[in-house]
Amino acid sequence: MPDFKRLLHSHEFHLAALTLLLVAGLTVASEDFMTLGNIFDMTVSSAILGIMACGLFVVLIAGGIDISFPATASIAQYLTASYILANGGNFPLAFAMAAAIGILLGMINAALVYKLKVPAIIITIAMLNVYFGALIYFSNGEWLYGFDDWFMNGVEVLPFVGSDGYDYALNLPIMVLLGTIAITSLLMGKTRIGRQIYAIGGNADAASRIGVNLFGLNLFVYGYMGALAGIAAIVQMQITQSVAPNALMGFELGVLAAVILGGTSMNGGKGSLLGVILGVALLAILKNGLTLLGVPSYWHTVVTGLIILLSISITALNEKQQAKKAI
Repeated sequence: MPDFKRLLHSHEFHLAALTLLLVAGLTVASEDFMTLGNIFDMTVSSAILGIMACGLFVVLIAGGIDISFPATASIAQYLTASYILANGGNFPLAFAMAAAIGILLGMINAALVYKLKVPAIIITIAMLNVYFGALIYFSNGEWLYGFDDWFMNGVEVLPFVGSDGYDYALNLPIMVLLGTIAITSLLMGKTRIGRQIYAIGGNADAASRIGVNLFGLNLFVYGYMGALAGIAAIVQMQITQSVAPNALMGFELGVLAAVILGGTSMNGGKGSLLGVILGVALLAILKNGLTLLGVPSYWHTVVTGLIILLSISITALNEKQQAKKAI
């Protein structure tokens, strides 16, 4: 019974209930919402958001924050695309190359944050502009396209024909999203590194006193964010079949909204991957619903900003209540 009561009062339960209510409302409001084609398209389009959200979740749990990941993703995407256009390749090579570039740029962020002792949000906003400015300068803002068939066709498994007569399959974006969720869940829930990440987010000084390598873990979490940013960039490139230097800029707002909405604390040490997944799902459903209802796109940004504000406020109030109970 205590476990059931704890479940009813959990942030994840409330978020799941809100998501179900939103689904029910949109099902009534739009006959297209619950169609297989719309659900499939919504899942594919939210894959990039979900992959990046897993990376930002790990950074926030560690007590940090990264705003520069859209620029990291853009650089990884552009360099990888340039290479495979010139030399050919395959998906394992593309993902490995983009992830390696992302890890390098993420570790630069970690080193600056740790060594300069400047708030991470300031460092990563600065690096967002440095990375993006450098990309625009060296690329001259040129688009890339004309990829080989192996890239254009993607990867599909378990194909089937839906009741609407269209072909569907478990495609590359969905498989990468599921793989990212599985790896992040294993990392944060089953490994010593995951426990240490929670520990430094909860109390970095105490974690340091028991022998946790703070600098090494910072390199790891920002590198992990960079790797997932690079991987998400390849997924986005395969979906759009082209590369624009600025295509991924602006993703930071939606990703941050999903993670905060999922209940991850901005102060570090608190949050769950399940909450992040529910946050991504709620945002994807909300955006899709607004589109189906014909709401202008600029309102999507307004709603996302309001969700971030509301989520941070609710999380802050919950933390205050828990602190009072502890006293």
